[in-house]
Amino acid sequence: MSVVTVEDLYKDYGDVHAVDGISFEIQEGEIFGLLGPNGAGKTTTIDVLCTYTEPTSGRAVVAGHSVTVEPDAVKRAIGVVPQEIALYPDLNAAENLRFYGRMYDVPRARLERRIPELLHLVGLVEHARKRVEHYSGGMKRRLNLAVGLLGEPRFLMLDEPTVGVDPQSRNAIFENIQALNQEGLTILYTTHYMEEAELLCDRVAIMDQGRIIALDPPHDLIKALGTGIIHIGLRDPPDDALLGRLESLPQIKSVVYRDDSLAFETVDAEHALLGIIGLLNETSVAMTSLEILEPNLESVFIQLTGKQLRD
Repeated sequence: MSVVTVEDLYKDYGDVHAVDGISFEIQEGEIFGLLGPNGAGKTTTIDVLCTYTEPTSGRAVVAGHSVTVEPDAVKRAIGVVPQEIALYPDLNAAENLRFYGRMYDVPRARLERRIPELLHLVGLVEHARKRVEHYSGGMKRRLNLAVGLLGEPRFLMLDEPTVGVDPQSRNAIFENIQALNQEGLTILYTTHYMEEAELLCDRVAIMDQGRIIALDPPHDLIKALGTGIIHIGLRDPPDDALLGRLESLPQIKSVVYRDDSLAFETVDAEHALLGIIGLLNETSVAMTSLEILEPNLESVFIQLTGKQLRD
């Protein structure tokens, strides 16, 4: 069952197509990732789904409600954790949650029950009475997550929730997200960290310049498009004839010699390595180092766009 349906969605700002005709569905109980660099259109997509901004054209339905026709019903069904920290620094954690709960019209009895539950979930019980201005960046991110969960949403949107946090807080956020999902919460997660998408997401849509250029489970994207990278250090520079022979080997897509090292882009690093080592041994070329980088979502993104994932 689809919790979110997006069809041919556009959002223009003047001549800029921030979102350029995207379509996707998010199934109930799924963690769906939007992966791409800053400026890819991830946050604008969330803004449309949150009803913060109206689409230029196209259709978006959240929890059975149109974002343009029934925005109030959409707001009641969702939780949002924005990229920017949205907390009052002169209030403590409990006071922030109480303020936002009242703003979201959470009934008083329900709100007072939710506050300790959420503080426990995000690991801030011991800091509940500390003013937020004294929190670390990671603690603020965790409290930001708690605010997004106040209304017990059916669908939660997280816009790059780990930017600027320490590893301990990042792991705590991951654990929170996985626990919420195991309880049945449907989640949209945007990031430009490929390792987060691989760890958390059931499916990933790769965005670039407002468009979705690939959509599949991370494993399937890597299997279909990922390329293994091999780096081999050499004692002496190779000649053009050797480079040509290396590039013609099976499983090799390209070879570049730079900084005393050969960099191989391969279809399959494990099988390519046997041919590379055999040819180097045959030509008596001395190796000084060897490194194999397994294919991942970052290599998929580079292959699709020709760009680095984090720009």
